[in-house]
Amino acid sequence: MKIYSYKEVPEEFFHNIEFETITSVNEIIEDVKKSGDGAVVKYSRKFGDGMLDSLEVTKDEIKNAYKNVDKNTIDAIKIAIKNVKEFAQKQLASIRNLDTEIDGINLGHRIIPVEKAGCYIPGGNYPLPSTAVMTIVPAKVAGVKTVVACSPKIQDVTIVACDLAGADKIYKAGGVQAIAAMAYGTETIEKVDKIVGPGNKFVTAAKKQVYGECGIDFLAGPSEVLVIADETANPQFVAADLLAQCEHDVDARSYLLCFSESFAKEVDRHAKEMLKTLKTADIASDSYGKSIALVVDNLELAVELSEKRAPEHLEICFKNAQNSIDKFRNYGSLFVGNYSAEVFGDYCAGTNHTLPTNMVSRYSGGLSVFDFVKIQTYQCVDKTGAKKLAKTASIIAEQEGLFAHKKAADIRK
Repeated sequence: MKIYSYKEVPEEFFHNIEFETITSVNEIIEDVKKSGDGAVVKYSRKFGDGMLDSLEVTKDEIKNAYKNVDKNTIDAIKIAIKNVKEFAQKQLASIRNLDTEIDGINLGHRIIPVEKAGCYIPGGNYPLPSTAVMTIVPAKVAGVKTVVACSPKIQDVTIVACDLAGADKIYKAGGVQAIAAMAYGTETIEKVDKIVGPGNKFVTAAKKQVYGECGIDFLAGPSEVLVIADETANPQFVAADLLAQCEHDVDARSYLLCFSESFAKEVDRHAKEMLKTLKTADIASDSYGKSIALVVDNLELAVELSEKRAPEHLEICFKNAQNSIDKFRNYGSLFVGNYSAEVFGDYCAGTNHTLPTNMVSRYSGGLSVFDFVKIQTYQCVDKTGAKKLAKTASIIAEQEGLFAHKKAADIRK
């Protein structure tokens, strides 16, 4: 980790992935559109996902997967599902259908789930059954009729998590080819209305490319965390949390904003000590070496820098941190205090771990049950109401030069 003064904030602090430059993504998408299953199988083999005899996980494969996953793991997945489901249910209950009257006109909206959702579950570096929980459960709580899951190099634990979470179909495909397959459909993988889930820069670029053909949640690329810590923070906790992000991907980033160089060095010392025995050190050390600590003079400056960085995960570990929550507006998910480890949000606290990266939190929050519903309005106008509205609509239509609009209003006067 490189340590800087806030007076010399490096450009890397605002590092973003340039998805537009990944031209190979477009080629793969076009090939999948043209060749369907064959292209998916071809690219799976090319990118190291193995030879696929079939794309769909069969019922027998699901049964066998349960036999190969230990009871403690299954129980842990069930607890995570319970917490995520309960939080999603309470979120959904916070919005409701609306039917109201304005100046005698009946107006309203309905909360309608999307019909088909595709959940992308990364699996290239590690199996991520937690992402199955985070993407599938809120979709099912929302009432999505068909939920499909795609994951590369899919392992038994991910299959079990998909099944427990309620997936209707599970596919063995990953990468750009899986995103294209869900967006356009193939002989085996059905076309969906919306694709959600995190992924590497290629998966994220693919989601950006297919947006419009189907919906997406947001651009959730390589993981990132920003920790704001003062002398009351535990440097070992902070070091562990920084490494927890770094081990995801060589493109992942961790950032530390603290109030003394000595604290930054102490965190760095603990992190380097942990890396000596960390099983994922080959990836984590690469990412950690590119991560940044900034020494700032005061909390106000730390807040300002954090707001500009708009991190995916934001941890605030300073005295009376809970009193400063309202100072922060740009983050994917917020973790308050020394014991609110980001890893709890990753797995089982109940909030979602699919979060916006690349400063997307300036305008979007994390994945939730709301991503799987549409708020659709309606109006019911009777003859009396039409007379009230017609004059106003006619005047505005004439000013816009839209005379068929004006006629449609005038004949209802």
